[in-house]
This record gives sequence, structure tokens and C-alpha cells, in this order.
Amino acid sequence: MDRILSLDGTPIAYRRQGEGAPVVLVGGALSTAATEGPLAALLARRFTVVTYDRRGRGGSGAGPGGPYAVAREIEDLAGVVGVADGPVAVFGMSSGGALALEAQAAGVPMEVLAVFEPPYTPGEEGLRYKARCTAELRGRLASGDRGGAVELFLARTGVAPETVARMRRAPLWSGLEELAHTLEYDDTLLGDGAPPLERFGAVTARTLVVSGGFSAAPVRETALALAGAVPGARHRTLSGQTRELAPQVLAPVLAAFFARRGLVPQA
Repeated sequence: MDRILSLDGTPIAYRRQGEGAPVVLVGGALSTAATEGPLAALLARRFTVVTYDRRGRGGSGAGPGGPYAVAREIEDLAGVVGVADGPVAVFGMSSGGALALEAQAAGVPMEVLAVFEPPYTPGEEGLRYKARCTAELRGRLASGDRGGAVELFLARTGVAPETVARMRRAPLWSGLEELAHTLEYDDTLLGDGAPPLERFGAVTARTLVVSGGFSAAPVRETALALAGAVPGARHRTLSGQTRELAPQVLAPVLAAFFARRGLVPQA
């Protein structure tokens, strides 16, 4: 992987593959550039795809110390966007979608932007739930219970306890625990859980908000609210999909959206 230095000197590792108009993929919680590999490989048939390890993950540094700041991750993404030539498309998955929206609202240049289910939890009950999860997550991380932090995150996203138990016995679990500290980053990125609709009104990129047809009703409602807040944004429901989104279903949707927006010729 190649590396750039973010504004605070943190090395950010990225990989470029394919040929064509540039597309940057922004991963969600507990993901690295490798996690985005299957989607990147599909899109690389038509685009130059850039994947990267977000701060504190994989080949990227954790920063110079001090508390996590969303502004630093925005600077990281701006640096990755900067390595691409020409008008850039960005796709953000889950909390990566929230980061991409925050970055574009802050002025990071993107020609088009697509996001899948940024995990906000609006409403009084949602905000109380987010506050409880934040307190428990930080408590587990402070005590060194990295596995417990991962388990909390998985439970919050709807993974069944028996599935978590199987995952704990699998080789992938150690990799998840290595990334556990970044769960606090994603938690901070989401604020109190309410989608910052007014702030996202500053997004100027042509935007697509995607949700799964089998996702929970509050998730789909949040996606619709986000699409309504971003000027000119469109919403698309992918039938039969949940947060465990199939890359082969998503890739043609993204490619068609980018093509309609003039990044590539129509196939």
C-alpha cells in the first residue's frame, strides 16, 4: 500500500486499483481497506478505485495522541481524495457514510457522493439508547475489555448472541479486537445519535442515499431523512438487502449512478 501524511503528520495507507474515473471508498466500523476489497474489485472494472485504512487501523497511524477528533478524520479523507485525479466520486459505508457526509459538508471536494445507511439513531428513545451504548463502550475500552467492546458493537448492530459466540471462536476475532479502539472513533463521529440534518444541508455533491429493503424501519426512515436534508439527493432501496450488503448487488447501482452523473460514459 502507498501512504500519504495527513495534516497532523499521521500516515494514512491507501491502495489504488483499476482504471478510469476515480472512486474513493470509505469503510465503516471495524473495517479496513481489505474489508472493502470485494466491492473495490467489482468497481475497478470501470473506475480507478482508492481504498484506505482509516486512522488507527491497518497500515495507518493512530495520530499524535490526545482525544479523537472528527476534524482529523475529515483531513485524512481530504488527503485521500487529493491523490485522485479529476472529479472524484465517494462511497461511504455505514459510519463511513457519516464521515463522507461530514467531509463534504466541510468542503472536501467530491463530484458525487453515495452512502449506505449512516447509523444515526434519531428520536428520544434512539438518543437515550445511543447514550447508554456510548457509556458502556467507553467503560469496556477503559477497562481493557476489547472483546467486550466488539461484542457490544455487534449486538447493537443486530448480530445474534449465538453468532457472536461463533465469531469469538473464529480466527477473525483477533483482528476485530485489534480494531476495537476505533469503535470509540465511530461512536464520537455520530455525536449524540441525531443526524445533523441542518449541517448536511451544506452538501453540494450530487448524492445518493441507499438503504436495504430488509433493514429495520428506523434505519430506512433515517436514510429517507438524510436524502431529504441534502439538496437534490436521491434515495434508493435495495430489495432484499440488510446492513450485510452484498457487493455484487451494490456495485452496479453505484456504477450506474456515477455514469448518470457524467463520471464515465454510459455502458
